[in-house]
Amino acid sequence: MEIQIIDNTDLVLIHPESHQDFRGSLSEHFRKDLLEKKLGYSVSDFCQENEVHSKKGVLRGLHYQIPPHAQSKLISVVHGSIYDVVVDMRKWSENFGQVFGFFLSDDHDSILFIPRGFAHGFLTLSDQSLVFYKMDQYYHPSSEQSIAWDDSQLNIRWPMSIDSIIVSQRDRSNIDFSKAPSFDDPKAI
Repeated sequence: MEIQIIDNTDLVLIHPESHQDFRGSLSEHFRKDLLEKKLGYSVSDFCQENEVHSKKGVLRGLHYQIPPHAQSKLISVVHGSIYDVVVDMRKWSENFGQVFGFFLSDDHDSILFIPRGFAHGFLTLSDQSLVFYKMDQYYHPSSEQSIAWDDSQLNIRWPMSIDSIIVSQRDRSNIDFSKAPSFDDPKAI
């Protein structure tokens, strides 16, 4: 298993090693001990897992939860392909407000670890996608925040025509990045 930290952000791409034989294959997708060793800090245990089915062009996000219910997420694509986007919401970070995008698919076998303090969303690129994500805090509606997927300040370059993107009514009303609560205290998350 290769663990790759992205640009001093604490965002991590995990590249599992696949072991194949005549029966099929086996790969280890997550090891808390190896992730903590690479990051240099303790990672909370996952307590909730969501499964998301989407058709081509569906965009979900950009969502996050504020303290005390901020969430780390582990994103896996089981079927299809997505463009996964995270935005650094940590005021103390040198990457505050920066957008990071990742192409994830069932072919590439990469898993994305997103620590607390980032907003997250994704766009389905294949005809269908099946995405699993684990969180280290339960969903808490009163702590949820959402940023506009088409915020001009963030200028996210979605790899699909804007006219083809399907967004829920709820995500159409997400607020601009400049109005969104950020993470001010590293000890709070």
